[in-house]
Amino acid sequence: MSPATEIARRRTFAIISHPDAGKTTLTEKFLLYGNAVHLAGAVKDRKNQRATRSDWMELERQRGISVSSTVLQFDYAGFAVNLLDTPGHKDFSEDTYRVLTAVDAVLMVIDAAKGIETQTRKLFEVCRRRGVPIFTFMNKCDRPTLNPIALLDELESVLGLQSSPAVWPLGNGPSFRGVFDRRTRQVHLFERVPGGSYQAPVQVTTLDDPLVREKLDDVTFAEVTEQLAMLDGAGHPFDPAAVHAGQQTPVYFGSAVNNFGVQLMLDGFLRDSVPPQPRRNAKLQVTGNKFQDASRGAADSPVTPNLVLDTSSPVVPVDWAKFSAFIFKIQANMDPKHRDRIAFMRVCSGQFSRDMTVLHPRTGRNVRLSSSHKLFGQERSTVDEAWPGDVIGLVGHDSFGIGDTLTEDPAIVFDEIPRFPPEVFAFLFNPTSADAKKYRAGLEQLLQEGVVQSFSPRHAPPGSTLLAAVGPLQFEVVQYRLKSEYGADSKLETAPWQILKWLSPHPSLKNPSSLILASGVSLGTDTHERPVVFFPNDWTLRYFTEKNPELKLHDLPPDPGK
Repeated sequence: MSPATEIARRRTFAIISHPDAGKTTLTEKFLLYGNAVHLAGAVKDRKNQRATRSDWMELERQRGISVSSTVLQFDYAGFAVNLLDTPGHKDFSEDTYRVLTAVDAVLMVIDAAKGIETQTRKLFEVCRRRGVPIFTFMNKCDRPTLNPIALLDELESVLGLQSSPAVWPLGNGPSFRGVFDRRTRQVHLFERVPGGSYQAPVQVTTLDDPLVREKLDDVTFAEVTEQLAMLDGAGHPFDPAAVHAGQQTPVYFGSAVNNFGVQLMLDGFLRDSVPPQPRRNAKLQVTGNKFQDASRGAADSPVTPNLVLDTSSPVVPVDWAKFSAFIFKIQANMDPKHRDRIAFMRVCSGQFSRDMTVLHPRTGRNVRLSSSHKLFGQERSTVDEAWPGDVIGLVGHDSFGIGDTLTEDPAIVFDEIPRFPPEVFAFLFNPTSADAKKYRAGLEQLLQEGVVQSFSPRHAPPGSTLLAAVGPLQFEVVQYRLKSEYGADSKLETAPWQILKWLSPHPSLKNPSSLILASGVSLGTDTHERPVVFFPNDWTLRYFTEKNPELKLHDLPPDPGK
């Protein structure tokens, strides 16, 4: 295939939802319909059922939740699909936010019985800010649900997102029998299969077929007919441009656990979604009305380009001949047999070839990308080539960090990874001196992955490391992985702070005793030696601001010079 054809058939997307909306179950069913697995697993492992392919960590299988983003890749109907399953729990939302930088579209899963929930709103806002196309799947229609018209209204009133139903449910809860495809005007009647392990048998017919009247009672049939007439007359017509701009969402209804509507959703998503999109080049800055190349004087590229990147645009086009990519996730010990470290890379332009040499701008070094893998949950296979939109796992590069750029063109640097202030704090200790080496190695690796952040407060307890995270379950993951992957016990103690702020450099920080601090407030530094201050509550924060007006506080690390 030509490069243009390879790029056009790529689809890279993530599934987002509130916890327990059925996100991981839907991921499993996509793999089932994509012939990537022959038997789908349930999230909470039952007797005689296989564990989910996407939840590779034992802790995930024990708790029945996803705590780490997973990359799953498969071919389906001529498309090369890169599917990123993300944690739904709010305590792991920072990992989800990073993953959203690597996708071109999002599938939003909503529990049709509950409607839009808190975490769904937060993740939606991240997608809105990035202008990511959003497709919606109303799940669990085999259980009693809210009125489907009310669910559409909620999309518009709560999220401000115009909805255009692609399919419509036939029945509700126990009476749910299938869906009506509004584009083809066909009815899809489904049959249940044991445990939802196999593709659901389906009968395709029309709404006036006597078989449909036989499956639906008079009340349900009349209600569906009325709703469809209302949508045809007053609903929003499907607008591809609005969908691609993130302003309209195609809506699908079904039941992931029973495989109802899953294939319609997958087919429609791949057909109407977008191929790989360009990424912004952080080395281009605006001067007047033109974008100027801010990378002049950079080291020579490992492969000297014959062409020069067009600096009249702020983005790197996907068809740019030179390879470029960025690291959006790092994960260690996915394979217990190898205990290695994988850096997940999103290809943005050019062609990736195994053993190619690229520039690592953060270190200024050239690196050889030899150990490259295609991921399928915990399983992996060697990748010899890849194209924009693909996600590749690179093994054994300890110098790679989250957000790093890899490129053949030194005029390209990506700055895609968002940062978020931590909300919870705890001290971690090594209770067993004999495990000191394993403890240090494990904690260092987990900090490199970005599972949690670490800080150095003044007057910290001896032998402790202050950890900070978005949610307390992240601390549980750290302890679990230290024990299971490194054989090191750990002890956790809650820290007395609730708020962290970064400080702009100021002469008064050289003499901390000159500052006026309320009880419980502590100064410290982050891993890059930038000054920070910890507060036990909002009152102490306000007091600090009033008494030390010369100091500027920031939610995130300030840019140099600010």
